[in-house]
This record gives sequence, C-alpha cells and structure tokens, in this order.
Amino acid sequence: MKQGSHTAGSPNPSRSAHVGELVAADAAFHSTYDELITMRAWESLLEGRLESARSYLPVRSTIGDSWYRCANGGIDAQRNEAPLETDKDVVEALARGSSELLVAAKRPFSAIGRMLNGTGAMLVLADGEGVLIDVIGDKKTIYDGMDIHLGVGGKWTEDVVGTNGIGTALWTGEPVFVHAAEHFCAGIKTWTCAGAPIRDPFDGKVIGVVDLSGHPDIFRPHNIALVAAAAREIERALSDSQNEERIRLLEAFIASASHHHSSDGVMIIDRQGRAVYSNNVPITEKKRFGDILQDGSHCRLPELTNSGFLDNIARALPRDMQSCHVRPLEFDGHVRGAALVFPKASISKTFRIGGSEPSQRLKEARAQIVGESDALLAAIDVACRVAETKDVTSLLIEGETGVGKELFARLIHAGGGNSPANPFIAFNCGAITKELFGSELFGHVSGAFTGASRDGKAGVFERANGGVLSLDEIGEMPLDIQPFLLRVLEERVVHRLGDSQARPVDVRLVASTNRDLKAEVGAGRFRRDLFYRISTVSIRIPALRERDGDSLLLLEHFNRRLAARKEIEPLHFSNEALDALLAYHWPGNVRELRNLVERLHLLTRNGFIDIDDLPADITELSADPPARQEASITKAMDNPVCSFEEAERQAIKNALAAEGGNLSKVAQRLGISRPTLYRKLEQFGIRRSFV
Repeated sequence: MKQGSHTAGSPNPSRSAHVGELVAADAAFHSTYDELITMRAWESLLEGRLESARSYLPVRSTIGDSWYRCANGGIDAQRNEAPLETDKDVVEALARGSSELLVAAKRPFSAIGRMLNGTGAMLVLADGEGVLIDVIGDKKTIYDGMDIHLGVGGKWTEDVVGTNGIGTALWTGEPVFVHAAEHFCAGIKTWTCAGAPIRDPFDGKVIGVVDLSGHPDIFRPHNIALVAAAAREIERALSDSQNEERIRLLEAFIASASHHHSSDGVMIIDRQGRAVYSNNVPITEKKRFGDILQDGSHCRLPELTNSGFLDNIARALPRDMQSCHVRPLEFDGHVRGAALVFPKASISKTFRIGGSEPSQRLKEARAQIVGESDALLAAIDVACRVAETKDVTSLLIEGETGVGKELFARLIHAGGGNSPANPFIAFNCGAITKELFGSELFGHVSGAFTGASRDGKAGVFERANGGVLSLDEIGEMPLDIQPFLLRVLEERVVHRLGDSQARPVDVRLVASTNRDLKAEVGAGRFRRDLFYRISTVSIRIPALRERDGDSLLLLEHFNRRLAARKEIEPLHFSNEALDALLAYHWPGNVRELRNLVERLHLLTRNGFIDIDDLPADITELSADPPARQEASITKAMDNPVCSFEEAERQAIKNALAAEGGNLSKVAQRLGISRPTLYRKLEQFGIRRSFV
C-alpha cells in the first residue's frame, strides 16, 4: 500500500478552520462512539463483505477509508505491534537524518512533556517515513507503549500497522484522531491517539507527525488541537532555522567562492538538496534539477560524509549540466550545502550545433575539461564545433606543456559520429628515435629493415583507421618524414615501409604542439606546406595563468577526486594558502597543479593545508609582510577612480581589508545592511578572502 498524494501537496490555507471542525467533531464523537458497534463493523469488513457493507459501516469516513485501504493492502488485522528497529547504529542514523526536525521540536516537546507526567499520555515524534524518533511524557505510559513498539525505532505507517494516528495522518496529510476500536490491528485497539502532520515550510511536503497517545481514558476533544498546535510551532521553528541557514549559506558562498562572472548561473542548495537560492538559472532548469535531487532521496542524507554529499550532488547532475562547478559550503566546521556555478555559456546552450542535440559521448568528454574562464570556454566551443562536423579531417592544437591538449583531442574523437569501437590512437612524436619514426607511423613489412618484425607491423595510421590519430609534439617530427605525412593526409592512403601496396585509411588527424610552429617554419625546421595542411583549423588552449579563476576550480576538482579515490575527506585550505595558489603563475599548468595536490595528499597529516605546507616557489610570490600590506591598502585608498561603480567597488574592498573580512563590521562601516553587502559583493565579483 502506497502513501497518498496529500503528503506531497502544499500547505492547506484553511488548516486552522479544519482543526476547529475536527475538535467539534471530536466532541460529538465522544458522546456517540459505541465500541461494540465499531467492533462489529470491523468484523464484518474482515469477513469480506467489502462493497456491500461499505455504505453501512457505522464509523467516520476517515476511519472507514483507512480500513478499506488496509484490508485491500493485505494488512494483518490480528497484528499486536508495529515493526521495531533494534539496531542502535540504524536508529542513530535515523536521528541524524532527522536532526533538523528534532531540533525544531525540542522546545514544544520540552514544554508539553513537563505537563504530561502522571496524565497517562505520551507525546511522540515520527519522521516522514513513520518511524518514531523521539518520545516524551508519562513514564508508565512510555513503558506500556513498548508492548506495541510505540517507542523510538517503531514504524507506524498504515501499510505496516494499519489505521493509527501517525500513519493515517501521514496518508491524509491532515490532523486525525483514532480511538480504541477504530484502530485496524487488534493489538492496538486498547490505545487512543491523535496525530498532526508536520510540513516542510520550504515546499509543503509532509516530513513528520506529532502524536499524542495513551490508553482510551485519556481521550479528550482538545487532544487534536494540542498536537496541531505543536505541529505548527515546529513548522515555525523549521522556517526560522531554514531562513537562518539560507543566510549563512549565502555568506559562506560569498566568503569562499572564487571569482565568477555576474552573468553566470548560481544555485545554492542545502544538505537536503533544496535550492535555497538561484540567480541566472532558468526556472525550468531549477525545477528539473530539484526534481532529480529529490527523486529517490539522492541528497536527503545528512549522515553522509562531506565528500559523499558532494559526490551525490555530482552524480545527480543531468549530463547537460555537467559543465557546472560544485563548491562545498561550510560553516561551523561542516559542509552544510553546495554552490553550483553554471558558466554563462552552459546556461544559454548545451553545445547545440546546427540546432541538434550533442551526442552523449561528446557531453561526457566535455565534462572532463574543468574550467569556466572565457578563454577556455572559447577553445572548448571551437573544439565541439569541429568534433560534430566531418568536414575538418585534420587540425592543430597549440598550447604549453601541461595544459591538457590530449583532453581536447579526446573531445574531438567523441564527436563526428564515432562510436566507442572507433579507435583513438595517441602517438608522441618526441618519444621515438629518428630511425624508427617511419616504421611506427606508417608500418613495415617483413624484412623491410634490420630488426623489422618477421610478420610485419601496422603503423599508427592503420591502427587509427575509422577513428582519431593524435600526434603529440608534432614539432619534433624529423624533417625528412614530414613529406610522407603530408602525402598520407592528401591521398588518404598509407604505404608500409618496404611495400608498394596502398592501404586506404580514414583517419582524423589531431596534431598538437607546445612550439610556435610558424616560427619553426620560418627557421626551416618544419615544412610550410604541412603546416598549412594541418592548421586549417587551429585551437589554442590557454595557459592556466590566463584562465581567470580556474586554478581554484581545478584545485577543488583534483582534491575531491583524490579524496574519493582514497575514501578520505578532501583537504581543507586556509585563506592564506588559497591566496598564494591563486597568485601563482603555474608554469607547469594543469599538470603542475594536479601533481601538487597529489603531493599534498601524500604529505599532510591532519588534512589541513596552510601556506607553510606549500612549496617555496609558490609562497615566495605571495610573501607580503604586514607593513607592505598596510601600505598597499593605503595606496589603494589614495588611487583616483574614474567612475561611481569603481569607487563603490574600491570602497567595499578597502572596508573588507580594514575589517579583516568580517562582513558584519564591513556592513556597519559602510552604513549598509548585510543583505545589501552580499548583493554588492556578488555584483562586483569580490571575495572577502581575496582582497
């Protein structure tokens, strides 16, 4: 039996009136309830006369409807107790998963609980799955409740224990009372209960139930009003807590986020996967992402480790949103949410070329290239366009060592209609001796030269037939081999060394180099005709120092990937260490940054990286004695500005520097509210730790 749709609805605006009606009905019921008649109605239902007896059941419609659900759902009417979870670790995990609900209920439960001692009543709190997570009230009643497993760990949904105040309130989404013989299961008919659902103020979904239970003599008309009032107080506490959480998440984002463009999309989610803030994200995309997160409880698992939470977010991202960067947001020493920053290019298009949807393989290959800078996105855009057209059979990728040229070559391979069976062959021209170059490139037949394979050997062109051949460091290719390469590219056939047979090849060539090939042509070390043949389309990958803000994105990417591989928490970096890494010029580019993260993971003992843990060549550039810092601030204050916007930006930066990044003091110094300060920081792309 599945829970009804009411649990997912929005809050009922007439709830107070409904509670009043229930109290009135409760009082009337108290004077008309006949246990003998109710028991006979229950017995007739169990005898199988469902349809004929339905209109004549002398019970309230709420009870009658629930009984029919239970009978049709196969609930054991002779059951004496609810299922009980006895594993201590599981119960503790349930409590952690409902920590927000437990904290919100603490005050009303404490106040009501003090009044219940000696009354024969107990107050219980159940989560959205009907599992009891807190019990308070009369000690003897609590003790008696364990006979039917009405205690922490007991599961009280209708589909396992029949009609009852908790399960039926969860099903209907409304306050209900179930008295004595109205319970469906025989073993619970000596109890009375009144339950009221608790709705999440964020989206109106039922996330728990407050229930007052005891033996039948505690039944009073006002019981249902009491639990409904307690539920409303818990909802108010949840609303206050969520508003505070939202403010702190926004503050954490402003404090820790690297520079991003004001046109980028930003979505901030809490630990439950709820989008508490969004900007420049289309409503349709926000709703789609929210639906994916909530479906199957992807992220409603606060007991997960920090890395587990972020991994869940990354896995939940739709493929066409993989270009977004996921940043953890921390306060009070824990990850409390995440910020998703969508590059402006990914908001308006998802690599649609000629109006068509990109292939799944192209999206996956694109997701492997981490970065949001304009320079990188421009290079990726060209690569995606080339990848999805067959007109370009050869192209040149230029960039310094370590920028990730092979990732771009694989991106080219992922497009163009290639299937996973089409080969990708990588060949490093700088790793082969001049004598073996021709054989490795074009292949050879038996006896072609001393040391040749007895059976002959196919070259990389033949092995790449139908796919992509990546020639790295093509500037290292011997000058006397270059005419043969040009011939293969022109004629689309290859001749093995020592063989006259022409072998057709269908290969897309991706040549890459860290040299200036034009200069090499001018110096006579590279053939001009070959250069123009392979550079019909040329893609320049920017160095890391030219990719504004991407160094911190890559730092977090490699940090989380290594942590996941080792099944440990990601490293935490101090603001001073992040400043130094951001200021460093990265001569070794992405490869150097990746190697640094691997080194830090190996050498750190406590998982925290301060500036002293970084190599000297990085820290030397960021060394700035306090006297120089103060002089720098003073100089900035004295610099003339040319516009009001620049003056405003500089005033905020000066205040941040003067107050050491304390946002409350900065807002006070500037004479503006904290929300206004948050908006200004986002508008100008200012991080308080990078002033």
